[in-house]
Amino acid sequence: MLAAAVLVVSALLLAVAAGVAAVRRPWPQVDGRVQLDMLDRPVDIHRDGFGVAHIYADTVDDLFTAQGYVHAQDRFWEMDVRRHTTAGRLSELFGEDQVATDRVIRTMGWRRIAEQELALLQPESVRILQAYADGVNAYIGDRAPGAIAFEYSVLGLQRPAYRPEPWTPVDSLAWLKAMAWDLRGNTEDESARVAYTETLTPAQVEQLWPPFPFELRAPIIDDRPAAAAATPPPATAVADARRLVTRLSDQLAAMPDLLGPAGSGLGSNSMIVAGKKTASGLPLLANDPHLAPTLPSIWYQMALHCRTVSPACPYTVTGSSFSGLPGIVIGHNARIAWGFTNLGPDVADFVLERVDGDRYEHQGDMVELDVRNETIRVAGGDDVQITVRSTRHGPLLSDAVESLSTVAERAPAADGEDDLAVALRWTALLPGTTFDALSALNAAADFEEFRAAAALFEVPAQNLVYADVDGTIGYQAPGRIPLRAPGDDGRWPVPGWTGAHEWQGFVAFEDLPWIRDPDEGFIVTANQPVTADGGGPLLSRDHAYGWRSQRLHELLRDADELTVDDLLAVQFDARNGLAATLVPLLTGLDVPANVEASRDLLVGWDGQQTADSAAGAYFAAFWRHLLLRTFADDLPPDTEINAGGRWMEVVRRQVAIPAASWWDDRSTPAVERRDDILRAALIDAHREVSDLLGDDPNAWRWGALHTLTLRHPTLGSSGVGPIERLFNRGPVRVGGGSSIVDATGWTATEGYEVDWVPSMRMVVDLSNFDGSRWIDLTGVSGHAFSPNYTDQVQRWAQGGSIPMRWSTLAVSAASTGQLTLEPAPGS
Repeated sequence: MLAAAVLVVSALLLAVAAGVAAVRRPWPQVDGRVQLDMLDRPVDIHRDGFGVAHIYADTVDDLFTAQGYVHAQDRFWEMDVRRHTTAGRLSELFGEDQVATDRVIRTMGWRRIAEQELALLQPESVRILQAYADGVNAYIGDRAPGAIAFEYSVLGLQRPAYRPEPWTPVDSLAWLKAMAWDLRGNTEDESARVAYTETLTPAQVEQLWPPFPFELRAPIIDDRPAAAAATPPPATAVADARRLVTRLSDQLAAMPDLLGPAGSGLGSNSMIVAGKKTASGLPLLANDPHLAPTLPSIWYQMALHCRTVSPACPYTVTGSSFSGLPGIVIGHNARIAWGFTNLGPDVADFVLERVDGDRYEHQGDMVELDVRNETIRVAGGDDVQITVRSTRHGPLLSDAVESLSTVAERAPAADGEDDLAVALRWTALLPGTTFDALSALNAAADFEEFRAAAALFEVPAQNLVYADVDGTIGYQAPGRIPLRAPGDDGRWPVPGWTGAHEWQGFVAFEDLPWIRDPDEGFIVTANQPVTADGGGPLLSRDHAYGWRSQRLHELLRDADELTVDDLLAVQFDARNGLAATLVPLLTGLDVPANVEASRDLLVGWDGQQTADSAAGAYFAAFWRHLLLRTFADDLPPDTEINAGGRWMEVVRRQVAIPAASWWDDRSTPAVERRDDILRAALIDAHREVSDLLGDDPNAWRWGALHTLTLRHPTLGSSGVGPIERLFNRGPVRVGGGSSIVDATGWTATEGYEVDWVPSMRMVVDLSNFDGSRWIDLTGVSGHAFSPNYTDQVQRWAQGGSIPMRWSTLAVSAASTGQLTLEPAPGS
């Protein structure tokens, strides 16, 4: 993000002049005493050897003030970049390269919505947000930027006058919009379907998004009648929208992946096991959210304890938090545990608009656009003025893409309209009360209070899972989910001018699916459908395809006497669900003699793609080349093909049709059939892996191909080696893969590098909270070279874990530092 020449100079100057002192200067104080004016009573902060903080306070204000202080100690650079991102102000930090991103985020108005949300929250939530902001500001105070984070020392060589602004409650709320953006549902699928019509018919496109196979895999709440057919695209949508929506999606794809890749491939796992299937007789709750790998990790492990829990101070809770946001997002308190996986409801639509100047058509009338002007400040450059226009459906995202300013040149409408634009209709652009939900969830004591908190949870809609110390397990689907017009299912862009595709309201909370204490004794959520089609309100038709969820069912269905260690092992399971379908076909093929030793790795293979698996390496390479040979000739040029569950389901269906047209290679005069392509992919894979790992197939290892490089989200992709080496770590060899329980995703058109991960793993033991375990992708610290910057990475990669301590005795015994924050004299 910074100019390359400046970064080279920065690296050299910092290495020579500043040295170790500049790197260590921002590390947090973890012992001793610090006086803060706003505190009422002393606050104790214990840290263990992994830097995990347990905060003990007497009042709500003091507790969240201390949380803000601790977050800022370890992660303020991350927090500052996040708030610049959500406000559309990255250009102020990093210059003109970020103007395009800022333009898109300003057009959506994330911060404007957050400002409106603050006025809707309960007084207790506002109080928490303000106390948290006070703590952040007490830490940054009058510190020089370089004393807050080493990144400011690098930034300062280009922007020496930069000083962080005070933190505000709106800065925290705006991060919820970033969460909602990266978990927004099916807009990536929606735009991809339109893009594919450049070379395919709509019927062919539908084959590449097959219906969920309910006959093979269970929804979360198992109520499986016959599945309904998908709705075909509106007649006017495909021809008018193809290039417009495709180019728009290209622009959106360039935005930061703050949490992970969008679309139906994004996922997470959760397992809740009732006491009748555990060794202790009380539930276990396991959760591992799958998000983009970042350094530091997206999560921050910590605990918040009111010394005396009472209505005046009801919080005692531990788990994974987001820096910049008060409270705990996933974890447990003294009574309940909870986790999240992405529900994936369709909460966003692309709406095509007929626009004429500052007016747009709706039901035959020309209506004035809502128009506002904004200024983007640019470090080292001139200000950029932008105009944001919106219809009744939402902001015109096509205005944020300069190449789409003259839409008629890009996507002429069938009836010869002068202009055509794309609006984003998205529930997150309506002010809501999700922060109230998080506060209520942290203090909930039973299933009814958990559901009451869930009723406030609007965006991003998540699968909420539950267990408590009384033995109850449960599930709730929350969220603001639109009710669409009859015949609409949200899978294709719709024309906005007709009035026939308006949302009809939102699904009432009491109509959203939930379950308590199912007879099976366990609940699995892994982004599969919540119910079978027809089993409740339509939430979405774009889901994960159940490869992970069904494997979890297989591992839990007949198990009993389960322990924390058992669920940790399940989370690390690496079996490829498609191997059982493909391997018998592959081992029966004739292949060239030089490929036989490679192919024979698959004979007797158990399908486990562990990091040390030779067969796993070869099968992954085969899978990559199978996808490229089968589909690359049919799709528009440069189409990204990931290695995940949708493509696995497409191939599972097509291998049963040896003469299916997909097998034919359009670039050759011959007509290829299934076995021709399978054989060619085996040969391609042999050639590639031999080039990369040597000629001995038995020495191949999946982890040697499938590596994770942890990159700093700003300075780690500068293109300047010295800077990247300061902040990045890796590569790390890992196992697993796309749509595998150990979900380390990769993209077939790019190679084998990991591009999404289990961002943390957690197993909570409701019979003994001190027996719970967890692991973070990286570590709690955001400071490069801190002992806690990447101290959890190797354990994470090997399926290990660390204690998730709870009791005062366990915390005290493991404490390696105690910092006391105390009121300043006279305050």
